Order: sequence, then structure tokens, then C-alpha cells
Amino acid sequence: MKKSADTPADEAFAALCGRTWDILVPARAGYLAGVSPHYDEVFHDVAQRTEHTDSLGKTDIAALVVWKRLSAQTRWVTELMSLPDTQVRAVTERAVTAVRDHTVPRSEAARTGRGIIWELPGFRTGDALASAILTAAAPHRMAVYDRRVQHALDTLGLTLTPTPGRYGRYMQLLDDLIEHGAAHAAGWTARDIDTALYWTGANPHPPTTT
Repeated sequence: MKKSADTPADEAFAALCGRTWDILVPARAGYLAGVSPHYDEVFHDVAQRTEHTDSLGKTDIAALVVWKRLSAQTRWVTELMSLPDTQVRAVTERAVTAVRDHTVPRSEAARTGRGIIWELPGFRTGDALASAILTAAAPHRMAVYDRRVQHALDTLGLTLTPTPGRYGRYMQLLDDLIEHGAAHAAGWTARDIDTALYWTGANPHPPTTT
């Protein structure tokens, strides 16, 4: 197993994974039962367009801002909207190519894609919207990160630090969870785990000890 810098020792992590999956499985069921099946239509629409265009434009990013319920009344939005759409697509096209590159590990593809998206206004800090863009580009490979996911990871005892390269380490952590998930992880994608973490972050359990 290729571990990230945040991953604890194998034996402790394997035990922690077992406890984590005991929470993720019902959390995923809770998400599916508690969130409208129509809520993700915007995300799926953007993902389908990206499948055909191999890039995301300002309209796609604006849709994901609404989907993530982020504020559009910030300076970065003005700066982004002031750029030509062709310039935005030139950057996102490179990021799309990066996260779809199956010749490298998922975590490396995520790290490269995140580094490319960094070039656009509004993506220098935080990973929430950037991860949504990268996940729309490769919905069966990438996963969304946000503050609720981070809260869930903290609650479960899974370490993910905010130091540079966090998104790549996040994807490595999800890979580690899938690898140690045994029967629990069968058929799960990284996106399935992120929705379970999102639900757990909104409905926290007592902290898990290692």
C-alpha cells in the first residue's frame, strides 16, 4: 500500500479502517435516504458536458458554485468572470486530462489536477470548489472535499492536514480506505465515500480512538 504522509502505521490504520467502515456504510445509506435524488442533477449535468467537451467553462464553474452552496459575492468571482472563457477552458482542459490519466495513481493525478486548477482566480486556497471541478471531470475516479468531510475525518480519527498537497493526500486516504474495506468496499467509488463522509460530518458520531 502506498501511504500518504498523514497515514498512520499499517496495523493501527487497518483497525481504524474497520471502525470507520462501520460508520461509512450506514452514513452512505443515510445520505441516499436523506438527500433528494434530484439534488445532484446540476453536478451530473456538468459532468456530462465535461465528458463531451473535455473542459469546464465559466458557466460550468458557476453551476458548481451553486451546487456547493458557496458565496458568489467575492472578489475571486469577479476576477474569474473577467477572464475569457477560452482561457478558463484552456486551464480546465489540462486539469481534466490530468485527473483522467490512469497511467499514474489516483492521488498523483489528483495532485496534478489540483495544481493546474490553482492557476485560476479563487482556487489558490481551499479545496471545496476545486475538488468539485475535478470530480465533475472524472466522477468515477475523483471525490469532493469540503469542511464537512474534514469534520468527519477528524471525528473518525483519520488525519488529513491542511498543508500543501492536501487534495492528493485526501485521494490517497480514500484509496487506503477502499484497500482496507474488504467486503464493505465492494462496488464503492471514491465519490461514494465522500458522500458518506459528508453525511457523517453533518451528523457526527463520537470521536474514534486509534
